[in-house]
Formats: sequence, C-alpha cells, structure tokens
Amino acid sequence: MATVISSISRQGAYEPFELQVSRGQIQGHTRTCPFGFNTAVGTTEETIWSVGGVYSFPSTATVLTVVSDDADDDGSPVGTGARTVVIEGLDANYLPITETVTMNGTTAVTTTQSFLRVNTAYVATAGSSNSNEGTITIANSTPTTLAAIAATAGVAEQCVYTVPAGYSAYITRYMVSSYNATANAGSTGKIYVRPFGGAFLLATVTRIQAIGAFTCEADYPFPVTEKSDIDFRGIAFLGSSNMSAQLQMVVIKEGP
Repeated sequence: MATVISSISRQGAYEPFELQVSRGQIQGHTRTCPFGFNTAVGTTEETIWSVGGVYSFPSTATVLTVVSDDADDDGSPVGTGARTVVIEGLDANYLPITETVTMNGTTAVTTTQSFLRVNTAYVATAGSSNSNEGTITIANSTPTTLAAIAATAGVAEQCVYTVPAGYSAYITRYMVSSYNATANAGSTGKIYVRPFGGAFLLATVTRIQAIGAFTCEADYPFPVTEKSDIDFRGIAFLGSSNMSAQLQMVVIKEGP
C-alpha cells in the first residue's frame, strides 16, 4: 500500500488533484482503469473482454484455479514465461483481497483464498520471455472463467469491475472503439450497472461507425455505489466488430 504523504498544496505549491490521487497521496482515493478487448463482437451483445460472450458474475465465493495452455508459464527456474500471477478481487463480503499464485504450466494451481469477484489479474514475474507465453485462465469452481490473460498481454483485458464494500466508484471518462470490415456496419457500446441486490440497468449507450471511436469526458462523474457490478458490452449491427473499451474511475472510501 502506498505511503500517504502531505499534498504538495500544503507546501504552498500546486499539483493537479488527479496526479496526487495517482501518486497515492490522497487517503481513501484510488485510481482504477479497467479496459477490455474483444476480437469478435457479433450481432448479439457481448462483454468487451478477451474471452467473448457475456461476463458471468458469480453468486458465491470459491477458490480459483489458475492454468496456462503453455507449459513454459511455470514458476520453476526453467520457466521462460509467466512465473507468478497476481489476482485482485473481492471476498464473500465484497472486501478487497489479493493473492499471488505461482504458475505450474498446464497444470492448474488452486488459490488459498475464496474469491467472489476478480477485478483484474496480471503477470508479476516472468522468465526470459518477460511475459506469459500462453493464455492463462482463471476460473472458479463452477467452473466459470472470471479472467483470462491472453498470450504476451501480461494482464487480463476485461472491461468489468465490482465496487468494494465501503467504497463508491466515480466514472470520470470512458472510451469505446470498433473495427468492422463490413461496409456501413456500425457498432454500439453499452455500459451496464447492477446495484447490489438489483438488476442490470443501462447507464449509457454509444453508437460508433464501423471504423471509429468515441470518448466521453464526464463534467460530473457518474457515481456507482458499493457492491455494484459494472459491465461494458458491445454489439455489432452487421458482421463482426473488433471492439475495445476503457473506463477511468476514482474509487473513494466512504465514511471515516
């Protein structure tokens, strides 16, 4: 955890508040930026993530399995690919948890903690290739894939996020882009939010050209309450779209 120090403004100087947040100088404030990529979004809605299909948020917390489709993603000294992977998520009470897993190639490794949500996963250490050589899949006991790290990506590409208990998230910016080789085949980006105990509600919808992008800078950040799920999805009007999406948020601890 970053050390909290006095803001530069206390010294009579100026530094942008957003930079102070990113530097870990503002207590209870954390910048997070989930992003996703989906190579084949068709005419049925899909989450913008590397696995494809609509993301499934679990109803119970379970231990996870972590496995690669390449034997070189191994924690031993001879492993040239990913050696350790960090999983960041939430426990059964929606409290943040983190675990570092030592890879064992194509043999699944089980976490010691039970995860209700996986907000991100990334390669922490690697061998001579400096990244993961295969696709690393992180799944619960259903089994349902909760994150996947594509070969050489080093991090899970998934534009989903669940707000921890005791925190609120504020979306300050979002971006969605599309590439579709079919003439005049536009795409749509949709941000869904499901409040705790509620249903998924459409928070915004954006239509873009077959080859294009859209970015929104929020004058008034969009608030998302604790334990809410965020799912950024896409859909193509024709053919198949190659889509990416990104959310920029500040996550703020509520109360003392």
